[in-house]
Amino acid sequence: MPEIPAADSFLLRIPDVFAKHSPEILGKLGASPLKKLGSDYQMVRLENPATLQDSEWAAFVKWRLPIHHAWPCNPQKMEGFVEKAAQAILKKFGDSQAQALFTGPLQTSAAHPFYKHLATNLRGRTLQLFPAFPVKQVEDQDPDQPTLFCLVGKEGLFCGLATPRETNGFYPGGTKFISQNTESTISRAGAKIAEALHYIELYRPVPKDGAHWLELGASPGGMTSELLARGYRVTAVDKAAMDDRLKIKPGLAIVRNDVDAFRPSEQETFDALLSDMNGDARGSLRQVARLSAHLKKGSLVVFTLKGAGTESPEELIELCRAARAYAEASGLRVIACTHLTYNRHELTLFLSREK
Repeated sequence: MPEIPAADSFLLRIPDVFAKHSPEILGKLGASPLKKLGSDYQMVRLENPATLQDSEWAAFVKWRLPIHHAWPCNPQKMEGFVEKAAQAILKKFGDSQAQALFTGPLQTSAAHPFYKHLATNLRGRTLQLFPAFPVKQVEDQDPDQPTLFCLVGKEGLFCGLATPRETNGFYPGGTKFISQNTESTISRAGAKIAEALHYIELYRPVPKDGAHWLELGASPGGMTSELLARGYRVTAVDKAAMDDRLKIKPGLAIVRNDVDAFRPSEQETFDALLSDMNGDARGSLRQVARLSAHLKKGSLVVFTLKGAGTESPEELIELCRAARAYAEASGLRVIACTHLTYNRHELTLFLSREK
């Protein structure tokens, strides 16, 4: 495979919840801002691109893309944009041997669908010009093989070749749309665990069908419902009541108790653990570490690190640093730390029980 060229600039997506802290975040990453794009993208130059993989501050960057081709223009006012852009992409990346091509809009939250449709049309035309890509569906990508990602918006076209793990997501822009039917959805937390299970595939397989999850702080049951819908069994622990719609669900055991008072039998084991508990993050992690003794070796832990009480990214980083150290000391290996689309002022830690 041809070597991926070095990029002069990058697109970094900083979530809206941290937007006012963008100068601090970019400074910690050694990034020099060039231009704001869309609602939450920054075009930057980096002193050392490796910081996007190595720095703890990278947790505040939802998605990152090396820019190997940029065409500043206004597509909405340009006749024949799709054809011209597709031909330019072919000329630039025709020999790249990318595993797939995926496109998306820069303005992901825009109410007007023009650029979403434009991105779809651009992908369709470009696929007609290229030799067949081996991967057709987003979920089938190899996290370690390069994909050609293209974003389009009122500022123009921006393309880059990178592996999904390097970009921090399988989808262009890093966001997977998760439908939330207001009539059937118990809470928005269901979308959070759905996204988390999608994200972790950048690093390891998700738990197998029928796996038994221990969920801490489960009420009212948004995450529980999502896990059950995926064919998992769940033991849900919370002193508060669960949604009545869950009480007849097969595969669910509800424990109405404080998490710190929950004592599984010595023989009881779980395949995965999920914690979205409110309150002090350190106290929540202590309960996770205690109950991880009931996890099988290699089990996945998904832990929401709540930022309550922190007023700046620096303080949240310090909290995350302490959480990582405590987890490692407790026999839980840190796999990744990121800000999910459905997170608020919090980060999600992915851990694995090693002992």
